[in-house]
Amino acid sequence: MRQFRRDETHRRISGKFRVRAVRLTRVYVEGELAAGSVVELPPDTAAHLARVLRARSGDEVILFNGDGRECTGAILAVRGARVSAAVGESRSVNRESPFVITLVQCVPRGDRMDFIVQKATELGVARIVPVLSQRSVVRLDQAHAQSKAMHWRAVAVSACEQCGRNRIPAVEPPQPLLNYLGESAPSTGPKLVFEPDCAAHAILPAHDRGGTAEIAIGPEGGFAADELEAFRVAGYSRAGLGPRILRAETAAIAAVVWLQARCGDM
Repeated sequence: MRQFRRDETHRRISGKFRVRAVRLTRVYVEGELAAGSVVELPPDTAAHLARVLRARSGDEVILFNGDGRECTGAILAVRGARVSAAVGESRSVNRESPFVITLVQCVPRGDRMDFIVQKATELGVARIVPVLSQRSVVRLDQAHAQSKAMHWRAVAVSACEQCGRNRIPAVEPPQPLLNYLGESAPSTGPKLVFEPDCAAHAILPAHDRGGTAEIAIGPEGGFAADELEAFRVAGYSRAGLGPRILRAETAAIAAVVWLQARCGDM
């Protein structure tokens, strides 16, 4: 959902006047947002506002910290790449899906995981669990895993700024798939592992809006046989996404959209 303010400048186009709508910038700020307080905006966001958007004192912004509220705000000062803002009144705005989706995603190579995290956030996924399977091309040690988790959370924050969500989806550090499945808790909703060669249709609540689901998307080479058995033991059902073989990032988006259309808010 986009938010706009009216600019006082009128433009003549094709002999007619119109009011120009300018999109308000949404900014995530860690920490408390209290009306009347002043906050320093995050360095990357501040640099973008100052150098790219040419922000000035008095420009309006929307501030949120992930607790479900969003606050009106106004830039107080721009000092080089540093920007401070005054916090105004807050309101609770719920843009979360009633259908709580956990995406268990094998980490693909390159920057495709960034794309998956971004789009999953925009589509309303509540939790993202990156995993590494036998056929995963990507290999990460503990230090790299923590670094990747921080990076993907930043991607999710940026996606929330763009799409209007006021709660940040949980993005867990990457871990071995079998470790995750071994500790997987029972679920009241469907747990689905999508396989390209599977013709089975997923069983979902017929017309209910809401509930939970956990879905798993494999690596480039698909899940190994013992991993599929581990999914079965953990309570997952196998399902397909049509007769065509989809890339990992395409499969993740297709599965989430399908679930949101059936049981969510799409």
